[in-house]
Amino acid sequence: MAKAGDKIGGSGNKGLKRKAATEERQEAAVAEDGTTESGVQPSKAAAFPPGFSVSEIKNKQRRHLMFTRWKQQQRKEKLAAKKKLKKEREALGDKAPPKPIPKTIDNQRVYDETTVDPNDEEVAYDEATDEFASYFNRQTSPKILITTSDRPHGRTVRLCEQLSTVIPNSHVYYRRGLALKKIIPQCISRDFTDLIVINEDRKIPNGLILSHLPNGPTAHFKMSSVRLRKEIKRRGKEPTEHIPEIILNNFTTRLGHSVGRMFASLFPHNPQFTGRQVATFHNQRDYIFFRFHRYIFKSEKKVGIQELGPRFTLKLRSLQKGTFDSKYGEYEWVHKVCAYSKKSHLENFKRME
Repeated sequence: MAKAGDKIGGSGNKGLKRKAATEERQEAAVAEDGTTESGVQPSKAAAFPPGFSVSEIKNKQRRHLMFTRWKQQQRKEKLAAKKKLKKEREALGDKAPPKPIPKTIDNQRVYDETTVDPNDEEVAYDEATDEFASYFNRQTSPKILITTSDRPHGRTVRLCEQLSTVIPNSHVYYRRGLALKKIIPQCISRDFTDLIVINEDRKIPNGLILSHLPNGPTAHFKMSSVRLRKEIKRRGKEPTEHIPEIILNNFTTRLGHSVGRMFASLFPHNPQFTGRQVATFHNQRDYIFFRFHRYIFKSEKKVGIQELGPRFTLKLRSLQKGTFDSKYGEYEWVHKVCAYSKKSHLENFKRME
């Protein structure tokens, strides 16, 4: 009976090695002069570029090799064409034709009819009489309460703590089984202007509720792509206690105005520019990307930035009038979802409650 370490045919491996070495020498000779040692033209598989489809090669290793060489040749041809075009444009100078505009997802989108002019009188009147008017008239200063769903895990707790260093005058409290309907009256009695609730699922933060006090509105966001400070490469030092600047980018619709004003009301009016810290909410394709940076002016034209963290992405699920009420609340806007997604959305909403 043969054992696991026994060899079948003692010289079989040596014969295979000699055959492979012979094939390698033949391929090297073909690469140098285009013919084999016997003067015969190489086979189709050895020719390059191939005059047939690479997928016809049955040998997996040779097929991968030919595909890699084909991709390299394509990159070289593309680079050569790019250099040639650049020389032609430099030779033509001012007479060179304008560069074509590349097609992107953003510039190919259909125009949104809900986009509003910031100088519109109707929009200006609505913003002057909404729930955030007292903040923008500098009658109130932000005071934020940050909490979590019941029994949070370490990642969610650390995210809350890091958010408190980004948003000035914010305080982190733990739920301890207390319902949101009981938390909101306590927040109002203690002069909190906003309530932030971070939900989690399978120990990962996956939702955020932002409620403006005392009269609302309340926004529910799906949270994804959360990165804490330790998970960000080449991050800067810990943020200072300076009040950061805030950038709201691309909140151009009526709904975007409401959401942007909610984010703006979280930060005090007078940023401290000596801290050189910026909190950015960038809206693109209805996803809101949050970043926190520190900048430095290297020269009159160059600026260096360092990401401080945390970072995450938000997707608006619903905007509700008044404070949090999952049963009888009146909704201004709800994201249209399929039946399964709607069910999971309601489950997350109740879990936060």
